[in-house]
Amino acid sequence: MADNLLIFAGKKALPRLREQGLAPEDIEVIAGAAGGPKWLVLNGLDRALFFQWFASKRTPCFLIGSSIGGWRFAAIAQGPEAYDRFEHAYVAQCYTKNPSPADVTRESARIMDIFLGSNGTEAILNHPVFRMNLLAVRCRGLFRQEGRTALVPAMIMAASANTVSRKTLRFFFTRTLFYDPRTIPPFFNMDQFPLQKIALTARNLSDALLASGSIPLVMEGVVDPAGAKPGMYRDGGMIDYHLDLPFGTHGIVLFPHFRARIIPGWLDKMLPWRKPAAGNMERVVLLCPSEDFINRLPGRRIPDREDFVIYRGRDQERFQAWGKVIETSRILGDEFLELAEGDGIRKRVRPLEDVLRLA
Repeated sequence: MADNLLIFAGKKALPRLREQGLAPEDIEVIAGAAGGPKWLVLNGLDRALFFQWFASKRTPCFLIGSSIGGWRFAAIAQGPEAYDRFEHAYVAQCYTKNPSPADVTRESARIMDIFLGSNGTEAILNHPVFRMNLLAVRCRGLFRQEGRTALVPAMIMAASANTVSRKTLRFFFTRTLFYDPRTIPPFFNMDQFPLQKIALTARNLSDALLASGSIPLVMEGVVDPAGAKPGMYRDGGMIDYHLDLPFGTHGIVLFPHFRARIIPGWLDKMLPWRKPAAGNMERVVLLCPSEDFINRLPGRRIPDREDFVIYRGRDQERFQAWGKVIETSRILGDEFLELAEGDGIRKRVRPLEDVLRLA
């Protein structure tokens, strides 16, 4: 079998997988990273994991995501038809040559309305197994305002401070966890940053979703979500881009991811020395496409937000390229199911700490 899918495990998860493989009941937490269109490469893996492999799971499983990770999970928690609606609406988004934050916000809200439909919120909040958790940030200082005059200097100050220490982000943002109140998640009391905890309800779920992906300068923030402290809420990826979290579980944290690199915060993308905390990764099992697989995608790359520039004025070409990525991603799902059927995972898994050290 070609190694299209790579499997890495943290130091406490690794011996467990090598001894007994991986079963749905082993999974207590599933992490979903921010990353815009990058999620398209995980489409086939998502479908195999959530709509086939997890079909037998009966114990609660905590989904935690920021930005597109949370949006994926909101579609998944409704079932395959909602995931189909999400896929189609996301791929079909279109913009003018220079869209304003208001334009992107309207289009994002349109996509959300399509995949939530008339009963999506109820389905998410009442799923028998999955417990939805969304990450956003409550803004401080200039980030509370809209417009380039405030946000450009705010981003420069936050990026400069973050270069010195990730801990400085607390001066700009409060980490905000919207959680399913039916079962308290194991990461409920995570530290590192000031934390606001808000129960998800039918009144605030759509606002929480929108806030979780509201990138400053790209989208408008969300003001005063129900149940939260008054204020401006934006993309959870500002602190939690790839979810370097103290997950607090004794089970496995499954992390279907785009690549074998975990970037703690959005502002860390250009800081190759910024790594996730080793203790946070001990129970993580990372699933990601191999470089050989990525090289077979259109343009030999995973889609990202730059595609809106690359294909500007040529939306049909973008639709086709993204459709090809989705089609090719089915290979990852098929390969996972084949590995999980026998002892393939036991043989395939590699130490996560090795790849993170080199990333």
